[in-house]
Order: sequence, then C-alpha cells, then structure tokens
Amino acid sequence: MAHILQVGAGSGGAVVLDLLAREPSVNRVSLIEFDVYESHNVYRHLFPASSIGRLKAELAAEWVRGFRSDLVVKPVIADITDPSRQTEFAQIAAKCDIGVCAVDNEQAKHAFDSLMRVAGKPWTLGEVLSGGIGGWVHRFVPGGPCYGCVASHLQREVKEQQDTPPPDYSNPGGAIPETTVSANKASISVIASLHASATLEMLKDPSPSPLPQGEMGLNPAPPSFPGKGDGGLGSSETSLLFSLAKVPGVFDEAFRSYRFRIPRSPSCLICGSAAVPQGDLDVALGEALDRLGT
Repeated sequence: MAHILQVGAGSGGAVVLDLLAREPSVNRVSLIEFDVYESHNVYRHLFPASSIGRLKAELAAEWVRGFRSDLVVKPVIADITDPSRQTEFAQIAAKCDIGVCAVDNEQAKHAFDSLMRVAGKPWTLGEVLSGGIGGWVHRFVPGGPCYGCVASHLQREVKEQQDTPPPDYSNPGGAIPETTVSANKASISVIASLHASATLEMLKDPSPSPLPQGEMGLNPAPPSFPGKGDGGLGSSETSLLFSLAKVPGVFDEAFRSYRFRIPRSPSCLICGSAAVPQGDLDVALGEALDRLGT
C-alpha cells in the first residue's frame, strides 16, 4: 500500500490526484495546498462554481472521499516554501512512498525538490506548456539529477539554432509574454494523465537507474501517444515531452513524444560533485543576492 505526498491541487493537480486516488494500491494521501478556489478556476477545474471561496485542499479531499471512503486524505493548508513549516513537511516526506509536484511556481518546485532529496524519496513533476501546446512529465530519484539540473538542461535543449530563437516554452516563469497564455482543460488533462501514469509506474519501480554524471541524451520517439512502447519513459530517462499541437519553430508535429536522459551536472551546487550542504548553500545564495543589491 502506498502513501503519496502531493503539493498542488489546481486544475492539473486535481486531475492527477483524482487518477492516483482511484488506484487500489494507494491508501494514503497528504496534500499540501494553500490556495483558494476562485471564479477564474471554474472552467479548468473539477470543482463546481458553488465551491468558489473555499480552500482547494479541502475541496480536493472531499472529492476523493466521494469515491474512496477508505482512502486517508490529509489536507495540509500551507505554502510548500514556508520556512516555518519545513520540519512538518520533512516529517510527512519521511513517511511517504513517493512525491507528486503539481505546481507552476518555480520556487515551489525547487522547495519540493529539496524536501524529497533530503527524505531520499522519488517524485514526479508535470508541467503544461503555455497555451496548452504540450507538456512535460519528469521523474526524479535519489542519486539522480535535481530539478535545477533538469530545468537548466531542457531550457538549452529546446532552443533551435536559427537567427531568431523561438520562445523558450520550457520556462513558464520566464519574461516572454507567450508564457502567460492559459491552456484549456483538455490539454491540462492530457498532461495530468501522463503525470499520473508516470507516478504509478514509479510506484511499481521506485528506483529507475539514474545516468552517471556527464552522460546525457535525447531520444525522439516516433509520432505516437506515450505508453509502454517507444513513446514512454525508459529505465534511465528523466523526462518526457509530449506535443499537443503543431507550432512552427517549436513542434513539427502534434501528438509526438520526446524522451530525455539527463544526468546530474558535475558543477551543480545542489546535487553535483561540487554540492554544498543545504544550509551553507542558502547562506551563500543570500550573500550573493546582497552583493547584487537584490
């Protein structure tokens, strides 16, 4: 039986939670979410308009209990980046079997990465690209690359060699205006379903082999829906990119999958050979920002 720690219950996170909670082997879910359900959420969410103004975590817990009365769901009303709650989060992470990150905030992704690495637990991340043109599903294992390594590599990888590079859709938090375009419910649900599937696969095999430092690769799969065949994630692959639309300069075809094998970066201060203790890293980053006057 499995205990899942999930952060985020937005339009994508609610779908991931719904699918994972229907798996009989999942018997406990700890859900960290502080956001309130608002009117603009209705069109892309599972919850009704009558729930506007309520906490998403509580709504998600009620939704799941509606079809799994035997499932233990504990909503934790908190921000994953809150420094005053880290001891509490660490205690939950130590007891879980796998983590699920369903947030679109970069600071929250890094915070969850740190939490799961310290706990030594595997975790997954789903990201919908701007406008719903596709999305990423990533998986992380103890000893493998951290979120910073993966994000850094993919931001470089998706840029094409041309005079005017296309928008960097691997960086939803960037300054490019296109990254603010909302995705529709159908696109969100497709990527969330892939995210849930990858999580369930990791529950069966929680320790896929990470690549050694310095080795990396990209395996474009033939046009197909990802699954157990060529479109899915292999034993050493960290990330799956799946296109949902043909976009000139970005995606040549709709419904095509790309698999990435990304290692730990030797120079990474978080997980590489130059890594420093988390507390020392926080101090060093703080001093660097002070010198920059930020």
